[in-house]
Amino acid sequence: MNKVSEPAVSYTDMEGKVALVTGAASGIGEACARQFLAQGCRLVLLDRDGVRLAALAAELGAHAISGDVTAEQTVAEAVAACQTHFGGLDYAVNSAGVAGTPAPLENTTVEEWQRVTSINLTGVFLCLKHQLKTMKAAGSGAIVNISSGAGLIGTPGLAPYCASKHAVLGLTKTAAMEVARTGVRVNAVLPGSTRTPMLEDAMRQGPELETMILNSIPCGRLGTADEIAAAALWLCSAQASYVNGHSLVVDGATIAR
Repeated sequence: MNKVSEPAVSYTDMEGKVALVTGAASGIGEACARQFLAQGCRLVLLDRDGVRLAALAAELGAHAISGDVTAEQTVAEAVAACQTHFGGLDYAVNSAGVAGTPAPLENTTVEEWQRVTSINLTGVFLCLKHQLKTMKAAGSGAIVNISSGAGLIGTPGLAPYCASKHAVLGLTKTAAMEVARTGVRVNAVLPGSTRTPMLEDAMRQGPELETMILNSIPCGRLGTADEIAAAALWLCSAQASYVNGHSLVVDGATIAR
């Protein structure tokens, strides 16, 4: 991950605010943490990889919560930490997620289905549940859920992933409508194929997979975690103050067909 030392865009409204990022130890979550920090935010970071999370938190001066988004107590602890350590919660990016093990739907086990959907969907639900309570009480806030281009189209072999990412969009829209008059906004970012540890692990299955993925992207390259984080950052900023319940696709025109 390249460190973001100087923000490409400065959102002066973010200085001193508090941001919670899940799945923060790597990939898009880490990029979001770095970009919020570059805007002057104070950070609470949540990830189940305690070792990587501790190192990142020490580097960024963030408060770390090691745990899983599928555990409601852990999620509640992370939201409470925003209040305890920094006095509130202004922004949240719910980035924790897994791709799952590729398999035809008829060969997908119930255990794999439950594992993927519990992280990708129930995790987002639990985060929203506790983040919204805090933000509504304060009368302001912005949340971004990380979905996927697979939240709009099907991907053979990834039934649990696609189902969960589609469902995240339904959660996002419902939450946005419920809190629209409270000063809180809820949006989603839908990344295309992005160079993250999760995708790189998948591409190690064979060079032909990376070639296939690249051939599916009209601009001919993978996205970067920083590009996805920049979209999440903008959605949280005052520049997006009238954007609510939106699904922002960031995919190099992959699904523009």
